[in-house]
Amino acid sequence: MHSINAERLIGRIRELGDIGRDAEGRLTRLAGSANDKAGRDRLVGWVEAAGLEVAIDRIGNIFGIWRGEGNAGHAPLMLGSHIDTVINAGIYDGCYGVLAALEVIETLKDLGVTPARPIVVAAFTNEEGVRFAPDMLGSLVHVGGLAVDAALATIGTDGAVLGEELARIGYAGNVEPGHLQPHAYVELHIEQGPVLEREGTAIGAVENLQGISWQRVTIDGVANHAGTTPMAMRRDAGLAAARVGLFLREHIARSNAPSVATVGTMRYEPDAINVIPSRAVFTVDLRDPDEERLQALEAVLADFLARVAEEEGVEISVERLARFQPVVFDPAIVAAIEASARTRGLKSRRMTSGAGHDAQMLARIAPTAMIFVPSRDGISHNPREHTEPDDLAAGANVLLDVVERIACSG
Repeated sequence: MHSINAERLIGRIRELGDIGRDAEGRLTRLAGSANDKAGRDRLVGWVEAAGLEVAIDRIGNIFGIWRGEGNAGHAPLMLGSHIDTVINAGIYDGCYGVLAALEVIETLKDLGVTPARPIVVAAFTNEEGVRFAPDMLGSLVHVGGLAVDAALATIGTDGAVLGEELARIGYAGNVEPGHLQPHAYVELHIEQGPVLEREGTAIGAVENLQGISWQRVTIDGVANHAGTTPMAMRRDAGLAAARVGLFLREHIARSNAPSVATVGTMRYEPDAINVIPSRAVFTVDLRDPDEERLQALEAVLADFLARVAEEEGVEISVERLARFQPVVFDPAIVAAIEASARTRGLKSRRMTSGAGHDAQMLARIAPTAMIFVPSRDGISHNPREHTEPDDLAAGANVLLDVVERIACSG
């Protein structure tokens, strides 16, 4: 069995992880930012040094393409993830998948292997969706799920326009999104959850991914004096909003289903300590690996909102922000991941991804699967995000095996 250069991989993860830190040491590389440019520049430098062809499409997706002799007519095997981060991030989320993909290609080149089809490392734009919505935007555009001009016109949380920001940082490419149609796509990622570490399992063979429903709820009541307005005479938008979060928690606890629900943001108006809120605006994130259950949960929420509106004397409106159906990954690739782990003496298990990933978009157009490695304490989107070097190397070696099976076996 071949093995990747773990020292080179881990060194690059740490080096990229130092790009985009503020004076307090917090890592933030939001899509289209100056920090994003610096991270992209470093990645492109490594890709070019590896002797790969660099292509950048109009939405800013970066591709490093290895075309072996005589394989130009074959659809490529695509690997990768993203390098944008959340605010005050860890260093592994997304970046590990991109840099491990590059490491696999370099390992095969070092071994003198000639792939039967091109192999591509991809870094997709705005996977996190922190500055520009929706998340997984670059991969969504790549697969044709969103028109590129509409995506480029997206306005960020700071009022910036995505297309203008990509041009500003030099990553508004001239290649049309989707120009590379993959034979298959494989994404290596940290789990971002506690299961693998808790079970002492080295490799997660991800067989499906939860559906995601994002909604913004606006509740309009009446502002009034907090001391002089009797409780029974209030039209309190804040109280109505609080009822929603509590209801979702209790409903899912009773259902005994794997569904999850999160009220992730909440804003009150006029936001004063002695004024009953006249408006509450909040987001609801619903997820379930089964489409029917997810639809049922959406319907339960809608019914409860109607009930709250009547009982609290408020008006409620809902805006859908994003909606992605659950994804079932390719059984053959999942089996190849398990076979590699078994051959290398690594304990593995099949599992569901609770987080969204670029892989769920690529699954629309090509056989796709994901490989997970453990996350310490299940922590991610946090500076404490950590995966042990041995686990990082193990995951990259499994990816190497899968790539050899798909792209190098003829």
